[in-house]
Amino acid sequence: MSGDGPKVPNTSPDPPDRDDWRTTFRPDIPSSARIYDYFLGGKDNYPADRDAGDQITAYLPNIREAAQINRAFVRRAVRYLVHVAGIRQLIDIGAGLPTMGNVHEVAMAADPATRVVYVDHDPIVLAHARNMLQGTPNAVIIGHDMRAPADILADPELRRLVDFDQPAGVLFVSMLHFLADADDPASIIAELLAPFPAGSHVALTHGTADSVPQVRAAARVYDAATTRMYVRSREQVLALVRGLDVVAPGLVWTPQWRPEPGEQVLAQPSDDYYYALVARKP
Repeated sequence: MSGDGPKVPNTSPDPPDRDDWRTTFRPDIPSSARIYDYFLGGKDNYPADRDAGDQITAYLPNIREAAQINRAFVRRAVRYLVHVAGIRQLIDIGAGLPTMGNVHEVAMAADPATRVVYVDHDPIVLAHARNMLQGTPNAVIIGHDMRAPADILADPELRRLVDFDQPAGVLFVSMLHFLADADDPASIIAELLAPFPAGSHVALTHGTADSVPQVRAAARVYDAATTRMYVRSREQVLALVRGLDVVAPGLVWTPQWRPEPGEQVLAQPSDDYYYALVARKP
């Protein structure tokens, strides 16, 4: 990864026992979910998250707009999956902290019968989401690492809501770049789609340095966070969905994926830093 862009050193040493954030509240360790919340203008973040977010912003001045554009893609993709693909069950991998236009809200506005299963392993995300979903019978959040797809599919709460005989939509929005090549993200996608029939879909966005090399320097900020980041090229992102049929307009910059009238745009779409695609299981 390059050192392009302004030098904003991370002077905070790694805290001891940093891996215990999964079981112990650690506001001193930047969280990928809380950094994203900070970019979106949320309030569920702490000084360590804001410091990391400011370091990233120094490299990527459009990152806040990119986060908003990423959320707009979520809304468009969910409406596509429900209205066009006819899918009524969605699995959102890496739910993140609640924000405006959550997946279950968009999906159930499109069709109240849609079922949504959120998956996350951040204890703060789980607590906030469980509070948000109280009184929503068609949506649930389950606590699993996305690197364990068999555990996700075996979860009794997922099995209560999901019909494996019907197509499903699996969302990986701003998530797969938190998987190393050694984690084999393509096989994780394939394993999650495997029990579902043809017509199932995956929707994803993925960070890239193809157009803005400073993305690689910004990604290094996550080395001190709960999850490291691994940006990928266009060819590498497409390889994640090999064997699936990529839906038009294909792999594009996120604001270019079926934009709706009045949506936020950038003068240079690549300044969004994210690729987006939706693909169908044949």
